[in-house]
Amino acid sequence: MQLVEQHVINKSDPRYAVIDAAAFKSKNLYNAANYEYRQAFIHTGVYLNYNEVQKRMQSHEAYKALPAKVSQQILMVLDRNWKGFREGLEAYYEDPSKFLGRPKPPKYKHKTEGRNILVYTIQAISRGKNGLQRGIIKPSMLAIEVQTKQKDVDQVRIVPRKGFYVIEVVYGKEVKQAEVNPAYYAGIDIGMNNLVALTSNKPGFQSVIVNGRPVKSVNQFYNKRKADLQKQLGTTGTTKRMERMTNKRNRRIDHYMLVSSPCSPTRLNRWAFASRSQKSPTRQRLRYWTWTRCQYGRMAMRSTRLAASA
Repeated sequence: MQLVEQHVINKSDPRYAVIDAAAFKSKNLYNAANYEYRQAFIHTGVYLNYNEVQKRMQSHEAYKALPAKVSQQILMVLDRNWKGFREGLEAYYEDPSKFLGRPKPPKYKHKTEGRNILVYTIQAISRGKNGLQRGIIKPSMLAIEVQTKQKDVDQVRIVPRKGFYVIEVVYGKEVKQAEVNPAYYAGIDIGMNNLVALTSNKPGFQSVIVNGRPVKSVNQFYNKRKADLQKQLGTTGTTKRMERMTNKRNRRIDHYMLVSSPCSPTRLNRWAFASRSQKSPTRQRLRYWTWTRCQYGRMAMRSTRLAASA
């Protein structure tokens, strides 16, 4: 399985300026390649593929400004965006009632303020004695170092956010199936006031109820403050202050979901999730954390059975 180790790089970090310059170059390549896609689609109705665009961009200065492996990954991301647009357009023509409007092709990123993701595969990361062997990530043509505890690194992603960057270290980890008893079952009911109600037919199993009011409180306060700031702004859109509030809210909720996970080392064979029509972001976020924590937190369960009962 693949997991992610995250590092937040704020503006006060000396590495921020170097990363910001590279993300700006990534934006230039994204826009230059997107021009090729858009012109072909608008004037001829042709969808270009990755191989065609990659050949066209190899001699472009924006392509050469970054390591070849990184430039290729940027073009792959853009190609996936166009594939998604094409699939959405086909679905729109089949049943327009499912959409609020006709899907639009991927847009250009802002000329000066736009930034784009950077993806460094293992081939673009130093693996020598001064690199991963010492727990240090050194991306190619990027004068920064990132400490990591991971050895089996697959790739490193640098994701731009409002006012900071997130370095995501994607690494592999072996999954070991624990012993299970087919006679034992567990059920989880996901709610709001009670985030999780967990019980089982295993003898001696102590039922668990996770309080959901702290999450509601964080979310309600955020919604109230954002509504006030949006009213003061007078128009749709966002500000740096609102972005900081959003990032803080998301981190607090993610942290609470992680530390309050009800999973514990047991040997249960099947899990049943209560299904409801509510589809709030909090409910969806909890279901994600419950599954990931249970699967990777020394719990014994099978994804196919979980998917069937979720």
